Amino acid sequence: MAGLLAFFSGPTWLFTLRWLLLASLVGALAGTASAGFLRSLEWVTRWRDQHPWALALLPVGGLGVGLAYHYFGNRVVKGNNLILDELHAPSEVIPLRLVPLVLGGTLATHLFGGSAGREGTAVQMGAALADQFSRWLPRRERRLLLIAGMSAGFASVFGTPLAGAVFGLEVFVFGAVSYQAILPSLLAAVLADAVTRAWGVGHTAYPALPAVAFTAGGLGAALLAGALFGLAARAFAQLTHAITGIFRRIGYPPLRPVVGGALVALAMAGLGTMRYTGLGVPVIVEAFQHQLGAKDFALKLLLTALTLGAGFKGGEVTPLFFIGATLGSALAGLLPLPVAVLAGMGFVGVFAGAANTPLACVLMGLELFGTRAGVYLGLACVVAYLFSGHQGIYSSQRVGGAKHPLLGRHTGRTLGEL
Repeated sequence: MAGLLAFFSGPTWLFTLRWLLLASLVGALAGTASAGFLRSLEWVTRWRDQHPWALALLPVGGLGVGLAYHYFGNRVVKGNNLILDELHAPSEVIPLRLVPLVLGGTLATHLFGGSAGREGTAVQMGAALADQFSRWLPRRERRLLLIAGMSAGFASVFGTPLAGAVFGLEVFVFGAVSYQAILPSLLAAVLADAVTRAWGVGHTAYPALPAVAFTAGGLGAALLAGALFGLAARAFAQLTHAITGIFRRIGYPPLRPVVGGALVALAMAGLGTMRYTGLGVPVIVEAFQHQLGAKDFALKLLLTALTLGAGFKGGEVTPLFFIGATLGSALAGLLPLPVAVLAGMGFVGVFAGAANTPLACVLMGLELFGTRAGVYLGLACVVAYLFSGHQGIYSSQRVGGAKHPLLGRHTGRTLGEL
C-alpha cells in the first residue's frame, strides 16, 4: 500500500496533474480565441463575396495593417518566427498585444480579398495566450507552455487534435521531437479542439477518400506525385522569402502592403475572378470532385506569395492546402490514381514539404480523409518533405540532429541561415 501511494504521489503523477491544469487553461483560451476568430472570418468572407468591389480597397487595408504593426507591433511583426525564436533562445514573454494585432490584420487581409490563410493567426494567438502563464512558472517549463499553445491553436483552427499536437512538437526543430512536451501538447490540442466545437464552431467536411489497392503502379505514382508536391512547396517558400526581401527595400514598412495590395488587386482584377481570394475553401472542395487545370495551383501560389511577402497577415497553410489539392487534382489526368486521392495527397503533401512537418501532416490526412488511403497520404507527405529540401515557410525553424538523407547535416542552424 505504501508503495502504491508513493507511485501516485511521484513525479510522473505530479507532472501529469500539473499539465492537466495548465493545458486546460491553455486549451480553454486558445479554443475560445479560435472560435471567435473563425466566426469573424466567416463573416468577413461572406461580406467580401457579396461585395467584390472591396478588392479595390486592398491597398487601404494594407496601409492599416502596416501602420498598426509599425507603431504598435515592432516586436511581434515576425509572427510565427517570433515564437520559434523564443523556443530556441528565450528572452521575454510574448506581448499580449500580438493577439489583437494578428487577429485584426488577418481579418483585414481577408475582408479586402488578399490571398492568405488562418493557421498563423491561431498559432500565434494560442502561443501568446499560453505564454502569459510563464510569468509564474519555472523558466525551464516555458518551452513546454509555448509548444502547448502552438498545438492548441493549430488543432482548434482545423479540428485536427492529433495533427495539432504533433505539429507543435515537430515544427520548431525538424529532425528532432521533444518527448517531454508530448503530454502538454496533446492535452492542450485535444482540449482546445473540444472548446472550439463547444462554442458551436464547425470545420469544413472533406470527403472520405476511397480505398485504393497498393500496386507497383500506385507506388510509382505516389512517389512522383510526392516529389512534385515537395518541389511546389519549395517553390512557394523560396518565392515568398524572395518577395519579402524585395519589399524590404521599401524604407517605410507601412507602404509595403500598400504596394503589394495594389499589385494583388490589379492581378485579380485582370484575371476577372475572385477564385483566388482569401482561403479558397470552395476551390479546395472542388478539387476532390473533378480534375482541375494546372493554372489554379500556380495562380494561388503566386498570389499568396505576393500577399504574404508584402506584409499582409494570415497564414500559409490553407493556401498550401489549396495549392496541393489543385495540383493533385491536375495530376489526375497523368497518374493512375483517383482524383480525390491525388487531391488529398497534395492537400497534406505540399504542407508537409513547406512546413517540414511530415508526421503531423500524415495524421492530419488520416483525421480529415479517413484511413483507407492512408498509405498514399503517408507516402505523399514523406516524399514531399524530402524533395522540399531545407526550404520552408518558417525561417526560424532549426535543423535538429537528424541528417537529411539528401542534403546532409546542418544541426542547430535555422533555415534562414542555410
